[in-house]
Amino acid sequence: MGDADPKCTLEAEMDVRLGSPSMTLDLLVEGRIATLAGEAGFGWVEAIGVTGGRVVAAGPRADLDPLAGGATRRLALAPDEIVLPALRDAHIHLVEAARTVNQVDLSGAATLADGLEIIAAAHRRLPDGAWLEGTGWDVTRWGEWPTATDLDRVVAGRPAFLWSHELHQVWADSAALAAAGIDATTSDPPDGRIRRDETGQPTGMLHEGASKLVTRHAPEPTREWLATAVEAYCRGLLAYGIVAVHDLAQLVPDVDLTGGIAIIRDLADGGRLPVRVHASIRTEALGAAIEGGLRSGAPLGGSERARFGWLKIFGDGSLFSRTAFLLEPWELGDERGAPPTGPRGLPTTTAAEMAELANRAAAAGIATAIHAIGDAAVRSALDALAPVAHMTTVPNRIEHLQFVDPSDVGRFHPLGVVASVQPIHLRGDARWARAGLGDRAERIGYPWRAVEDAGGLLAFGADAPYEDVDPWPGLAMAVTRSDPSWSPVDVFGLHEAITLDMAVRAHCLHPALAAGERDRGRLAPGHQADLMVVPAAAIDEPTIPGGPLARARPRLVLEAGEVAFER
Repeated sequence: MGDADPKCTLEAEMDVRLGSPSMTLDLLVEGRIATLAGEAGFGWVEAIGVTGGRVVAAGPRADLDPLAGGATRRLALAPDEIVLPALRDAHIHLVEAARTVNQVDLSGAATLADGLEIIAAAHRRLPDGAWLEGTGWDVTRWGEWPTATDLDRVVAGRPAFLWSHELHQVWADSAALAAAGIDATTSDPPDGRIRRDETGQPTGMLHEGASKLVTRHAPEPTREWLATAVEAYCRGLLAYGIVAVHDLAQLVPDVDLTGGIAIIRDLADGGRLPVRVHASIRTEALGAAIEGGLRSGAPLGGSERARFGWLKIFGDGSLFSRTAFLLEPWELGDERGAPPTGPRGLPTTTAAEMAELANRAAAAGIATAIHAIGDAAVRSALDALAPVAHMTTVPNRIEHLQFVDPSDVGRFHPLGVVASVQPIHLRGDARWARAGLGDRAERIGYPWRAVEDAGGLLAFGADAPYEDVDPWPGLAMAVTRSDPSWSPVDVFGLHEAITLDMAVRAHCLHPALAAGERDRGRLAPGHQADLMVVPAAAIDEPTIPGGPLARARPRLVLEAGEVAFER
């Protein structure tokens, strides 16, 4: 689907009323304002007028000033400020992101020994009987795979597991393995692998779907604790300029829809949800969703702030773990040895299963989102979504699409499949893409410009908690294809860089279109007045790695014309 958005009836009505003596604005914003009107560019205007939470007029200051009355609020920008539409994050795991704030964080542990010290300190703080959970370890940073024996030395029999930094493998101790009944006789699940030593004993490392063998046994926090954590995390999103997110489902199964999606619904109904959320489900919950009458784009409860999103299907694994499903084998010279799930990676859900699930969902009005990183998984995902193209009010989508065969790039637009990508992934992935795919990496990797040029809709997110939720470095990465942590001359596939205005659209407008919301994401007449005041340097200065765009923070965020955050 494309970016074109013909004026809706509401917008046309507002244009007719423009200049009418009977119109009095609630809010008049004056300065340099990017409306994102039209199909390209920033759509700069000098002023916008807001009434009832919507933009009702946009244009020269002289045309709008007469519409202001004595009760009209005025927002006059400083010379070094601009207004952009507020940001929307098209891919987050909201409950997990909120939970990790209080979990063991190993992202700063340079070695296994450092990580074990952090874990030992956390163990001493926990009450007896509590499970220890965490995230952030990185085998490439540590240079070795951690084991259950390593954990056993510092947690003294306490069940413990910690997700890797990319959330595709779990490191568990012996107590957690025992709680899950995992031993030498346990078979690998179809969608994952249990790492074993030379005698066949589990080492404590669980890849992909095998992680669920342990994580489903961990006791859940109380419902109110989770609700408070989600509410606080969402409030923090506003400080980045984010007013809406697409929650791509919990990492743990929620078969009866009483977990994260219910918490999000109840927060919205109770007036405690600081941002708009489109909450999704995994395949295990499809039956319950259909039985409950959930439809993509419809409110989850009594509040329109929480809406139902997508059925989330996992088509393959990850780049880092080399479980992404490829058309051609992974490179043999990779320093990490042979891929753990076979020479071409792992299709965690077969093409036939994906097609059946997508068809069942579409028949009930539920759109589908498929996690697909490797080019073989992307092709299978497109094949699965083709029969259900345009059947739902909210479009289907593919998540990540880090490697796409050139022959598949042009399929997104005619099928109406949204390309949901996370530019910041490239920061940590570039090294491993080159190691794992060799010359193919930059030829078929992270094809943002190619998808856009073929008419596809790019929707940006950060994939928190796998990556930091801060959207601004990702915006810069989309334009530069480089990062300040790399060599100054290192650029990954510059031909796939996109323009700054399209990057802004992909983080402000396109997530709204991807959610079926045609009246959000712009500051043109008829659209919701969701906006942020940011430094002009973010747009005016050259876009460079680590530059003003990557470091930007909003001074003020408005949602529907009302203050949502002020620094």
